[in-house]
Amino acid sequence: CLPFRGPGMGTLLWGLVAVGLCLVVAVALIWRPLMAARREARFALACRDFHRQRERLETKFVQLGIVGTRADGPRWSDCQFEDDVAYARSRSTGELSAYVAVTIEMEAHESHPAPSPGAVGNLRAATAVFRFDGDHWETEGRAIFNLTPTEAIHFYHRDLEMVGQELSGRS
Repeated sequence: CLPFRGPGMGTLLWGLVAVGLCLVVAVALIWRPLMAARREARFALACRDFHRQRERLETKFVQLGIVGTRADGPRWSDCQFEDDVAYARSRSTGELSAYVAVTIEMEAHESHPAPSPGAVGNLRAATAVFRFDGDHWETEGRAIFNLTPTEAIHFYHRDLEMVGQELSGRS
């Protein structure tokens, strides 16, 4: 009788390589959709958190804007926020930011008595910037003057990508 001979070592090795390749291909095909779904879920939570924290953020934005103005420049006296929000993600860090249109009222100052370009009287159109650090929203009181939120994101298109926009539906 001849002894039983199973598959050779070479056949077994090729079988393991084939199984390994199938696993790699399966992971590659599933990974991107899983990561996209995870990113969308995190984005939805961040948007919800932005709306929950918006009043606090707006108050802090105005406080920082008033304090942060230069002594020789016009000072903020009031700030009105629009309802619409545009969201962008940093291309380099992945950090999420929210952009909201604002109208900032400026007090006249001796060194700057005339309104700057883009100002109507003492009102200046700007975009307020808020950033999400992964846990909560913050602001540094940064305003981008003379650009709407979408214009600001497009202006910084090398650094930012638009990921969402919420429109209030008002005319």
